[in-house]
Amino acid sequence: MKFRIDHNNINVTDLEKSVAFYQKALGLQEIRRKEAKDGSFTLVFMGDGITNHKIELTWLRDKEGPYNLGDNESHIAFIVDDFDAAYALHKEMGCICYENKAMGLYFIEDPDGYWIEIIPEKR
Repeated sequence: MKFRIDHNNINVTDLEKSVAFYQKALGLQEIRRKEAKDGSFTLVFMGDGITNHKIELTWLRDKEGPYNLGDNESHIAFIVDDFDAAYALHKEMGCICYENKAMGLYFIEDPDGYWIEIIPEKR
């Protein structure tokens, strides 16, 4: 029996804002979209075009207010081939939320407060 990772889920409050963020900040593209027949939810699967791993953005119609992420320190990490260009883009976007210069990496924050680790390809 073998398992392989397919996707991670992130619940979002503004689906189109989140799709735009993941496209601009990380170069992800929408792979597919599923909408509930009753309109209660929409799922958007985003991918990098390199691996088969996807991020599933889930929008729930009846969710009011922001998600409470509490002390959840889980995150998704991305390796980037041009760290300096990525850093400049994220600085311009104003989404860098934490830098660890000693380790040579930083984190960005998406519109719902989820952290994403940015790691240079060659460390």
